[in-house]
Amino acid sequence: MASRARSLILGLGLTTLILAVFLVTVWALMAVLEDGALPGGPRVAIVEVQGIIVDGDATVRELREHMDNAAVRAVVLRVNSPGGVVGPTQEIFAAVQRVRKAGKPVVASLAAVAASGGYYVATAADRIYANPGTLTGSIGVVMQMANVEGLLKKVGVEYVVVKAGAYKDVGNFARTMSPGERRILQLLLDDVYGQFVAAVAEGRGLDRATVLAFADGRIYSGQQARALKMVDELGGLEEAIEAAAKLAGLPERPRLLLPRRRFSLADLLRDQLGIGGSGALLPALPSLRTPLYLMD
Repeated sequence: MASRARSLILGLGLTTLILAVFLVTVWALMAVLEDGALPGGPRVAIVEVQGIIVDGDATVRELREHMDNAAVRAVVLRVNSPGGVVGPTQEIFAAVQRVRKAGKPVVASLAAVAASGGYYVATAADRIYANPGTLTGSIGVVMQMANVEGLLKKVGVEYVVVKAGAYKDVGNFARTMSPGERRILQLLLDDVYGQFVAAVAEGRGLDRATVLAFADGRIYSGQQARALKMVDELGGLEEAIEAAAKLAGLPERPRLLLPRRRFSLADLLRDQLGIGGSGALLPALPSLRTPLYLMD
């Protein structure tokens, strides 16, 4: 009886061990497949630029990983953004350029909105696809500041500033902006605007004069943008994927590496509060140092 029990225990132990080895092997195989290291792994990666661009770190890291991943042969940049802060926008733009320099084609797919900074990052791609009704363009730079001097006086509030440096409190919302301060800020915006125009001209293969003709801040439909050579073709995400695959020498329907889903506090607040516009929260955020926005 004891011998039979011992055999049963040994059998169960051996079965458990085999099952454990099998599960570990499957897990390792799935991990390798996810990294695309096995033969037959070439694929097109999709990277999303969603919502207001305030931090480009995650997108830059994702693009870097795809650049270093031998299985990723091309990238589709899916843009659905009204724009955002200048610095992070330019970081994403530069990351897309690095992917291209590594020999991997990048195709931008413009979704509902790809305006201002959203369009900026798209111009770094090899080709741009837009839906006929996509809202794009809005090439310009804006800095918005409130002046509540009258309101503060009415309620009896005196706003005191102690500073070292004549222009340290440029944009102070408690007083009227001086002509000198306005000139300084205008020069700043003109400089960044020039960088934007240069990026579009280089990315689209257009001369500066041609870009300046449509880079006046207005919004265009995808169909209008196609006529202005701001985008290459009309089409959605599927067409962009097919184009990326063709540029990379892959089948028309390639294997895909899908984008990561990121938790967004802004999206959560917008959903809970019922706020429709993607930029609706930003104007309510007070700041003495208002950042420059490439934003519709």
